[in-house]
Amino acid sequence: MDGEPLVRWYWIGDHLAYLRGLALDHAVIALVPVLIGLLIAVPLGLACARFPRLYQPLSAVFNVVYALPSLAVFVVLIPYTGLATRATVMVPLTCYALAVLLPTTVDGLRSVPDSVRQAAIAMGYGPWRRLAAVELPASVPYLVSGLRVAAVSSISLAAVGALVGRGGLGYLFIDGFQRSFPTPIVAGIVLVAALALATDLLLVLARRLLAPWAVREKGAAR
Repeated sequence: MDGEPLVRWYWIGDHLAYLRGLALDHAVIALVPVLIGLLIAVPLGLACARFPRLYQPLSAVFNVVYALPSLAVFVVLIPYTGLATRATVMVPLTCYALAVLLPTTVDGLRSVPDSVRQAAIAMGYGPWRRLAAVELPASVPYLVSGLRVAAVSSISLAAVGALVGRGGLGYLFIDGFQRSFPTPIVAGIVLVAALALATDLLLVLARRLLAPWAVREKGAAR
């Protein structure tokens, strides 16, 4: 890359549609696993909150999975999910998201005071209505905190998928390195960071809308 400018702006201008397509593909690969992880984490977290003996084994399994190198897991899955498929990248990312979301879901459900549960029971709330109207809303700040960590982590890890043929913006890093052309690398870094920042801001906004009392309590504590 000697003598090559860090950014050739004309290249970015000529490849806007290409960059937009990669960014969209990256968002799907990275964020759909987080949503799937949330859908799995909520019932699992509920089971762990009701039956505490389940939590430690499940948490240990997902922590071990989270510790595995993502590239190694992608390569292991290739014979089963195929090369250059979204599934090869999205299955591990779903497991990584679960490793983050399960503890925050359990913590959120456990944070509901017993007095609040007893009051709901006294008002005639059944288990499902109590879950939907009391326990899950009270868990929103914890769930969103977990989602923020899981989403940003997933956006970062998704780029590694380019090494097995499906990585969204990760292609820019490989392309720039192979051609000794830094512009795609810089563009990829900026776009990954922008996608992570935009996702995080949307989740913060969602927390403000879904749990405004948590924002007020945080401000009062200061």
